[in-house]
Amino acid sequence: MSDLAYRRVLLKLSGEALMGDEDYGIDPKVLTRLGREVIEAHEAGAEIALVIGGGNIFRGAGLAAGGMDRVTGDQMGMLATVINALAMQDALEKLGAKCRVMSALKINDVCEDYIRRRAIRHLEKGRITIFAAGTGNPFFTTDSGAALRAIEINANLLLKATKVDGVYDKDPEQHPDAVKFDNLSYADVLSRDLRVMDTAAFALCRDAGLPLRIFDMAQPGVLLRILRGEAIGTLVGGSR
Repeated sequence: MSDLAYRRVLLKLSGEALMGDEDYGIDPKVLTRLGREVIEAHEAGAEIALVIGGGNIFRGAGLAAGGMDRVTGDQMGMLATVINALAMQDALEKLGAKCRVMSALKINDVCEDYIRRRAIRHLEKGRITIFAAGTGNPFFTTDSGAALRAIEINANLLLKATKVDGVYDKDPEQHPDAVKFDNLSYADVLSRDLRVMDTAAFALCRDAGLPLRIFDMAQPGVLLRILRGEAIGTLVGGSR
C-alpha cells in the first residue's frame, strides 16, 4: 500500500459503460474487463467502493418527460442500478474477489441495506463494496449518490469514469480545438460553467473538500495508475 497515493476511493461508472458495443443492457465481456481493472487496484492495497448508474437499462427522466410520474420513474431507475450492481458483483466474485452490494432501497432478498458503519467495515475487511439505488430518493442522480457515499465512507478521492479523457473547455467531439484541463479548482468549474457533475453532486464534493478525478476508463491499467498518483485525466479540487 505504500506506493499508493490514495488509500480509499469511490469509482463512479455510468450504466452505459456496461453496454460495450451493444445498444442496451450489459455486455459480459465489458463486466469482466472492468472487474479485472478494479481487482488489480484492490490487490495493490486500495479499498475500493463503486457506484454504477442505470442508464443502460432505464432512464427515469426520459419517461417522466413523456408523462410518467417523476418519482415513479426515478424509483425504476434506482432498481436499474441494483441490477447493474448485482451483475458487477457476480463478475468480481467470478474473478476471485470478495464483494458486497448495499442498497439505499430495502431489497433484503438480493442485497444488504446501506449502513454507513457496515460499509466502512466491509472496506476495512478487504471487500469491494458496491452502493446501489443512488441516495434512495427521487430527484437525485447517481452522481449525487456517488458523492454522498464517497464523503460518508471518508474516501480520499472520487473517480468519475467517462467516455473522454478529462474535462475540456468545450465538447471535444464537436470542437477539434477544445482545450483539456489538467487541474481545476472548484471555483474554476463554477466560473467556467463546466459540466463536471450535476450541481448537487458537485456542491457536495466542494463543501466536503473531496477531490474528484475525471478520466477515461477505456485505457488498460488506468485505475491502478491513478491510485499510484499519475496525473491522468482532470483533477478537480486537489493539489496542483
